[in-house]
Amino acid sequence: MDFKTCRSAINGFADIRVLVIGDLMLDEHIWGTVDRISPEAPVMVVNVDSTEGRAGGAANVANNIRALGAQATIVGVIGDDEGGAMLRSCLEESGVNTGGLIVDKRRTTTRKTRIWASHRQQVVRVDQETQRKVSAGTIKRIAQFINETAGDVDAILVSDYDKGVVSREVVAAVVASANKYGKVSTSNPKPRSVHNFAGIGVMTLNQSEASAASRIEIADVKDAEKAGKKLISSVGCRSVVITRGGQGLSVFDGNKNPFHMPAVETEVYDVAGAGDTVIGALTLALACGLSLDVSAAVANCAAGAVVRKVGVATTTVDEISALLCASWDRFGLQ
Repeated sequence: MDFKTCRSAINGFADIRVLVIGDLMLDEHIWGTVDRISPEAPVMVVNVDSTEGRAGGAANVANNIRALGAQATIVGVIGDDEGGAMLRSCLEESGVNTGGLIVDKRRTTTRKTRIWASHRQQVVRVDQETQRKVSAGTIKRIAQFINETAGDVDAILVSDYDKGVVSREVVAAVVASANKYGKVSTSNPKPRSVHNFAGIGVMTLNQSEASAASRIEIADVKDAEKAGKKLISSVGCRSVVITRGGQGLSVFDGNKNPFHMPAVETEVYDVAGAGDTVIGALTLALACGLSLDVSAAVANCAAGAVVRKVGVATTTVDEISALLCASWDRFGLQ
């Protein structure tokens, strides 16, 4: 495949529909200034200038997909609270279909509040979330929604942030629906739940996650190959993509020879949210009919675009295409 053919394929992202299932979070940022220390304790007093709510976790994956022009339907759990209402609003403003949101009055919306002084220094982060497991009834409703809607999408993506939504039952519903309707299925699991993903199409993990999941310390390409092959055989997934930061990424596609790709040459300012960008872009590329190697290159360039930006960010098809054009020969794609 040449670059022009690939570019033509990714221009078709706008026609792709993705079902995103996973743990939803509200990332809240409170911006302010500091001009004194509290008389009550040796802490800064932050005078609030503005507050901003952003979609986090699997919700940020859906945002990334929308930023690339595709359609996204989110499936997950929120509480009957202010955080849930704010998160729903963030998603709807981005054009994400929120028909799969389930409100559980017994749970708190996962909410991470970061307080910033002078827009540069993070003073503190306050987390609000429910620690107990998601109820069996809610899991059943999620699985039912997947079964009912999978036939109307092009790909199913599972985003695991270890908050309880991505259970063995939910993954089983994804695998069954993907097989039934012939859909692309992708995931970014957490290491301790990786064995719930038997039958999934593609798993993506960063290097530290792959090391933890495979119990192989990854220091070089040879270690990555051992880890990737072990994950495919032990989990029972079809393919694995391991992102390795400045070392690029490694692709393991069934019984094919591993494919190692260098990182995009770019300045790195912030890696926050890059994993969400990788899984979103990879899923869209696969849904457009591109091979796993080429889809991984698209995801590689998507990550290269967002790490140049400060904070959790998204990218565009044009940014990806520019980096892909510049990197095509370096990637060794055929």
